[in-house]
Amino acid sequence: MTPGLSLQGVQIDRAGTPLVRIDTHVAPGEVLTIMGPSGSGKSTLLAALIGTLDPAFTLRGRILLDGRDVTALPTRDRRIGILFQDTLLFPHLSVAGNLAFALPRGLPGRAARIEAALAEAGLAGFGRRDPETLSGGERARVALLRTLLAEPKAILLDEPFSRLDADRRAQIRSFVFQTIRARSLPAVLVTHDAEDATAAEGNVISPDGRSF
Repeated sequence: MTPGLSLQGVQIDRAGTPLVRIDTHVAPGEVLTIMGPSGSGKSTLLAALIGTLDPAFTLRGRILLDGRDVTALPTRDRRIGILFQDTLLFPHLSVAGNLAFALPRGLPGRAARIEAALAEAGLAGFGRRDPETLSGGERARVALLRTLLAEPKAILLDEPFSRLDADRRAQIRSFVFQTIRARSLPAVLVTHDAEDATAAEGNVISPDGRSF
């Protein structure tokens, strides 16, 4: 078994037009950054990794996670989490309710896990808060915690910092990358921001596999 996320000869085409050509390995705790203009295939690659690729696209190659071939598995069985541009917190649930959504019902110690996660993110006591009362940075932390509580084996980052102001962006970016390294999760970041790529400290490539 090779720990991490392997993209072995991954090729994605649409109507015969090549979009993605990647052959690489992302080690545990490493962040691979994908950069390129709109329409270059960045989001298409993430869809292929998470298991939501539109049938209009053709996927070849293999996606391996800790040596397990997940290429043909449904999304729920891949153990891959994702953070989007929008935090997508449920407005009708409290902060704790949003986090509980990631945990199986009836799981022993569910409430304690949620409180521990909030404390780890510097949000102790926030469980009863309405998500609408949170700052952008606090919402971003809750979204990351919800993803991590589901215990993914890898994580995808779809421009999750783009809606934050400069100060919060740097702070949350640092928190996210430190958490990824601390938990030894392989990660794939899609971004237009060169500062994001620099902060990730990993390889930077385009969807067609060219290195920057």
